[in-house]
Amino acid sequence: MDPSSFVSAVILLVLVTDPLGNIPAFLGLLRQVDPARRQRIIFREVLFAFGILVFFALFGQKVLRLMHLTDTSLGIAGGVILFLIALKMVFPHPDGASQHRLHGEPFLVPLAVPFIAGPSAIATVLLLVSREPHRLGEWLGALSVAMAISALVLSFAEKIADFLGEQVTMAFERLMGLVLTAMAIEMLLAGIQKFVQTVRMG
Repeated sequence: MDPSSFVSAVILLVLVTDPLGNIPAFLGLLRQVDPARRQRIIFREVLFAFGILVFFALFGQKVLRLMHLTDTSLGIAGGVILFLIALKMVFPHPDGASQHRLHGEPFLVPLAVPFIAGPSAIATVLLLVSREPHRLGEWLGALSVAMAISALVLSFAEKIADFLGEQVTMAFERLMGLVLTAMAIEMLLAGIQKFVQTVRMG
């Protein structure tokens, strides 16, 4: 196992699942829920998201083959999706979590999907596995670590929000958005390079 690539995968997965950026949404959607149940709901939703991402890690390649999609197109699409997600992190929507108003206890949507296991997270998992399928165990380990970090951050969401304050949280979110932007461009360029090589060989 290459430690540097494993750590990079964990960092990338944490960035795309964005637990810190999800704090305002989780707090807003769980505000009407009994405080005694909030921790259970958070862990349940993280488990749902983890299960969805594991499914795509294990069976995503079969889905891609069924749809006649190549690794090259996935790399380019993944880079574009990550870039769009990064832009939203750097330039957040003014309404924030208020776009997702729910009555009662949230279940699966929108906490697990799309806040945690969103399109960018699914595309990232598919891309990691498609590039080096022989390292599936390593990618599942990285995903497990990233989900554990998400669960930990979200379980302390109220304390983190109170400690950091809204301004610091927003500043950190935008900084992570800049990092993700660079990773998205790198992924996009790698996909384009692979496409150019394929065209030349053809």
